[in-house]
Amino acid sequence: MLIAQLSDPHIVAPGRLLYGRVDTAAFLARAVMALNALKPLPNIAVLTGDLVDTGGAEEYAHLRHLLAPLRMPVFVIAGNHDAREPLRAAFGEDGYLPATGFLHYAIEAGPLRLVALDTHIPGENGGALSTDRLAWLDGTLAAAPLKPTLVLMHHPPFATGIELMDRFGLADAAPFAAIVARHPQIERILCGHLHRAIDRRFAGTIAGTAPSTAHQIRLDFSPEARLRFNFEPPGYQLHVWQNGGLVTHTVLIGDWPGPYAFRAPPA
Repeated sequence: MLIAQLSDPHIVAPGRLLYGRVDTAAFLARAVMALNALKPLPNIAVLTGDLVDTGGAEEYAHLRHLLAPLRMPVFVIAGNHDAREPLRAAFGEDGYLPATGFLHYAIEAGPLRLVALDTHIPGENGGALSTDRLAWLDGTLAAAPLKPTLVLMHHPPFATGIELMDRFGLADAAPFAAIVARHPQIERILCGHLHRAIDRRFAGTIAGTAPSTAHQIRLDFSPEARLRFNFEPPGYQLHVWQNGGLVTHTVLIGDWPGPYAFRAPPA
């Protein structure tokens, strides 16, 4: 089974550029084309937050238009740039989002189970899993203890070394870790927010962030570093479930020379 993970597309209203220079719509369209060209085709795609930039209905309508060509089912979660009710209105008819409250859900995806968490705090850059959200997670995981599970969340539950982003991380990492440790069926925790591919061992499993489909956060571990972005190659992650385990590939999006055979061309 193949699960494609896109993250942090930050779609703005049609005709606009993010920060006056990033054509996030064009980048997402390229990502959609890249997924549709894969052989075999991914079984599903997930988008791990910051779907749009300001949470406006016009942005979500544009996002739906850009995702429409995808040839596989799509499941989304909220990030700090999203807004619950406009997101629910845009994707509610797909049937997996709850009608009210937090945008949590759990779905069966063939041999895997996807459990999606809402870490959004309105008006804040950081995320949280309050007592009620943590209780929902614990109960949902307990309902299927033998089913290999992927947990989806926008804010990673670990510090990354990029200090300014770590200030806006997950507020409830310790109680979240305690729940994760109780449920060994969790194969992977799939996150966004960092605009980079980063992995860490966490509470008996592996947690990681995916690159953005558009711009990447500049890698700078200096404590005083300002938060900036680069036009490094955009990307996505492809999670391959086979032989009872999950393998993750980080894929850069672009037009590359090749493929070539591993032998010299004829003279």
